[in-house]
Amino acid sequence: MRRFFGPSGSVSRIAIESQALKNNLLGDPALRIVDVYVPAGHDEQGLPLLVVLAGFTGSGLSHTNWVGFRENLPERLDRLIGEQRMPPVVVAFPDCFTRLGGNQYVNSASMGAWEDFLLHEMLPAIEQRFGCGGAGRRGVFGKSSGGYGALTHALRHFDIWSAAACHSGDMGFELCYLPDMPAVLRALAGVGNSIERWWQQLEAAPKHPEGSFKVFNALAMAASYDPDPTQFLGIRLPVTFDTCEIIEERWANWLRHDPVVALETQADNLRRLKALYIDCGEKDQFNLLYGARRFARRLDELGIAHRYEEFADNHTSVDYRLDESLPFLAQALSG
Repeated sequence: MRRFFGPSGSVSRIAIESQALKNNLLGDPALRIVDVYVPAGHDEQGLPLLVVLAGFTGSGLSHTNWVGFRENLPERLDRLIGEQRMPPVVVAFPDCFTRLGGNQYVNSASMGAWEDFLLHEMLPAIEQRFGCGGAGRRGVFGKSSGGYGALTHALRHFDIWSAAACHSGDMGFELCYLPDMPAVLRALAGVGNSIERWWQQLEAAPKHPEGSFKVFNALAMAASYDPDPTQFLGIRLPVTFDTCEIIEERWANWLRHDPVVALETQADNLRRLKALYIDCGEKDQFNLLYGARRFARRLDELGIAHRYEEFADNHTSVDYRLDESLPFLAQALSG
């Protein structure tokens, strides 16, 4: 619902036929929709480009839908730009939803080559079509899995992204993922420890059973961080089925994707950013606050410029935090 009744920007919808995502193990479509916001009264030519990565179970397209009682993201951008709280920017909303419920925005033999799609197919298509972005003028942001994706892309691809914002992003993997493993194993035990049977029952059910989120979230993370194409949908867990003990070689593959761990070898990439924003709720129910604190503390120790904030809320319905990060990113990219 709109809260700003000044000029409204436009949202265009384009389709990109991805070569990187063709023949992915999940059977997900390679044709991907991207919504693109252009602010009112501005020629998109020469404007900075921001890309939003959706949280798990979401899509970029959900950000452009009508929402009751609060603004959707284009309405928020209209207000922030219209009230001159941030410079005008073009914003891309890619649909990266998958059969497993979402995306971590990394290349995976199971999920698909999502990094390649975003960097080498989506970005060129948007920039050529709208004349925006370019070197030094690109930023990426998101919340939860989207925040993880934004931070991971900043760590890995400083040559592409010049600014990043991570809201309540996945990090500190032993705190945000391992606590769910006993519940995952109890659910799988009911189908003879068969991931395939459990998933087929989930897809056939008229609604997702209560408590199923922890299970399919863990399975999706396994397919992202430690895929095995010989297994059903490429999924294998990092713990034993009978005793829930960590399988060291499996868990090591997960940890390589943890931003807290990756920072030790990729910190210099973050020094090249024009802006880095990180926040998390003090009551985050997925324990993400502790990983965020570890990450921010290490940034301080390494002397890497960033803005870190904690706020008095949990993980849910915190889009209002974009009022802080979006102006921060846009101003850095417009300088």
